[in-house]
Amino acid sequence: MFHAFTPIIRAQVSIVAVLVGSLFAGCQPQYEELPTFSAERKLLQVVVEMPAGTNHARRYDPARHEFVPVRRAGLDLVVEFLPCPGNLGFIPGTRLSSTLKPLPALVLAETQPIGTILEVVPVGVLTLDDNGVLQSVILAVPARPSQQVLPDVVTWQDLTNRYPGVREVVRQWFLHQGRPGEVRIVGWKNEQAAEQQVKAAMN
Repeated sequence: MFHAFTPIIRAQVSIVAVLVGSLFAGCQPQYEELPTFSAERKLLQVVVEMPAGTNHARRYDPARHEFVPVRRAGLDLVVEFLPCPGNLGFIPGTRLSSTLKPLPALVLAETQPIGTILEVVPVGVLTLDDNGVLQSVILAVPARPSQQVLPDVVTWQDLTNRYPGVREVVRQWFLHQGRPGEVRIVGWKNEQAAEQQVKAAMN
């Protein structure tokens, strides 16, 4: 008797799975439509693509509305070094003229899930030369005190004076993004330069 109902049960389970999947897909933010600054507190926002503590690089694909592996030389990029020292992501509502991609940001904080939207305070900017293409990466800390792991850091001077080792850790991690010599550090600038970079990249 039970076997007679098995196809019906399976069909009902499949329908429920589809409905649940659609519900979650509908609830997922359209990250490419997010504003650069949060509506309530007018703070800079960052969408997490690669959480702190992982070596597997991912990026948000606006065409597919999902986070996909970063590809380099035809392979998924797995950074052959220590795990990511912060939450790497992008600033919504921005676009770089050199790559036509959103302005990247590294949020120095504990790991956050992929797709998390963080309110942040920019404290500096790192400029990279990636195979001849200049790229800026905004360095930031969470705006919410409960998410901060570097207390009392709101400027570049705060970061370098209080935690001088952070700069070297970040430098080494970015240098290991590709084969030796592919990525070069061009320079570092303060929070004012970071704010200017954001404004210049806003759509």
